[in-house]
Amino acid sequence: MTTPSIEAVHLSKTYGSFNALADLNLKIEGPKCVGFLGPNGAGKTTTLKIFTDLIRASKGQALINGVDVHTAKREALAHVASVIETPEIYSSLTPREALTMICEQRGIPRAARKAKVEEVVEEVKMSEWIDKRTGKFSKGMKQRIAIASSLLGDPMVLLLDEPTTGLDPRGMSEVRDIVKGLKSRDRLIFMSSHLLAEVADVCDEVAMIDHGKLLVYDTLPNVTSKFSGDANIVEVGLLRPVDPAFIASSVSKLPGVVTAEKMDDRNLRIRFSGGMEVQAKILSGLVGLNVPVLSFRPAASALEDVYLNLIKETL
Repeated sequence: MTTPSIEAVHLSKTYGSFNALADLNLKIEGPKCVGFLGPNGAGKTTTLKIFTDLIRASKGQALINGVDVHTAKREALAHVASVIETPEIYSSLTPREALTMICEQRGIPRAARKAKVEEVVEEVKMSEWIDKRTGKFSKGMKQRIAIASSLLGDPMVLLLDEPTTGLDPRGMSEVRDIVKGLKSRDRLIFMSSHLLAEVADVCDEVAMIDHGKLLVYDTLPNVTSKFSGDANIVEVGLLRPVDPAFIASSVSKLPGVVTAEKMDDRNLRIRFSGGMEVQAKILSGLVGLNVPVLSFRPAASALEDVYLNLIKETL
């Protein structure tokens, strides 16, 4: 199977004298989750709509798997799914009925529809609601069914437009967990958001945009190291609790570590001085100390510092 990719080539969109996008160049390749960050009105939704050919670019190209979405729409979008803005479902239908109808529209063989619908509903953790009317669903539940509908065609590329907007804390957490699960299926997920903690928690890489212009695109560790100076922080998820005395006597003494503290029983916050090489040494040091590391990622606060440093004119 082809490595999934999306690419904006000198992509611009103008509305009269207003530039929604201004010569955007961005190439993303391989299975991963990329957060598309920026303030409201920065051009995130415009970009996603161009990639799905819902609107046309004023200039430039939007390519998916190397194919122009405007000149060869059917081929370009054959392995793409999207959830753009706020999806709705007919309130009188059950998820099974709504998704079966979408299967029919997409040409999925009749014999395969039942199993496929049940598979995607299970993937978004809604199996117990599959035969309930959606009219009484919460917004978060509807969003999960919308994501399920996007998975019916086994997409290589998944475009999500602020998937947790408007949800309560539980709904936001549930949708984030679903997106994390989707990453295990070798998909390229391009997810717009203005929630820094969400991107830090879910995404592998981040692209920041403001006033229609790309500011930076890189891995989260690289972005925070490059723009945060000496104020680098990583959060370490633990498989099981670690003795605070051990943290003070051993973890805090690792080369490059400035401070190491418990956030709670399953999370550490480590402040360090240096860049990517220091991060790698800290991670190796933790493993060498038999610390049960489950995750190792830049802290949301570090990403917030980068965001505020780069995006100043909108404040």
